[in-house]
Amino acid sequence: MTSRQPNAPDRPAPRLTLVTPAVDDTRALGAALADALGAAEFAAVLLRLGPSDERTQINRIKAIAPAVQKAEAALLIDGLPELVAKSGADGAHLAGIDEFVEAVEHLKPNWIAGAGGLFTRHDAMLAAEKNADYVMFGEPNERGHRQPFDDILDRVSWWADVFQVPCVGYAAALDEVAPLAQAGADFIALGDFVFSDPARVAANVTAARQQLADADAVA
Repeated sequence: MTSRQPNAPDRPAPRLTLVTPAVDDTRALGAALADALGAAEFAAVLLRLGPSDERTQINRIKAIAPAVQKAEAALLIDGLPELVAKSGADGAHLAGIDEFVEAVEHLKPNWIAGAGGLFTRHDAMLAAEKNADYVMFGEPNERGHRQPFDDILDRVSWWADVFQVPCVGYAAALDEVAPLAQAGADFIALGDFVFSDPARVAANVTAARQQLADADAVA
């Protein structure tokens, strides 16, 4: 892995990714997702699914995939790597180093394998060594808890200074977008705040896009 500086002149501007709420009803998500995809360009959409049987999960993924892929974004499934090939998704996001290591050889090289739930530096470095396409810092755990935001920024900055594997910073609120970008994240994942009010999805994405542009302007 080669060194890079987060504010180097040739560093590409960070891009947005989108994290959906847990989906039980794809029709309910469809309109909100269309609003979000129409308000900004996204590198990827991370689709979270509510619990159900395998056939239902596959049908949910297939219902969402066309809109995401038409927008030229990668569709990633949160967990469930065994459904990637069956559903037409572009890859999976694995939370926890054990889950990632178990799944990565089955996904690569045909599909994206992303690593999240990395709460130690050692786990993040191990994910990179195991050929993760990206590492994510700052996402909540299964109980909705996350590290203090200053610690997340420190982890992103450390990664950006040292490693070449792309880093995704998870923004749980709008005011976290610019600090994550300035810390050196390659991608900013927009969390549940985007979908907190169905009438404001496009406005929330537009505001995040503007924060990203403002952060890049002062980098």
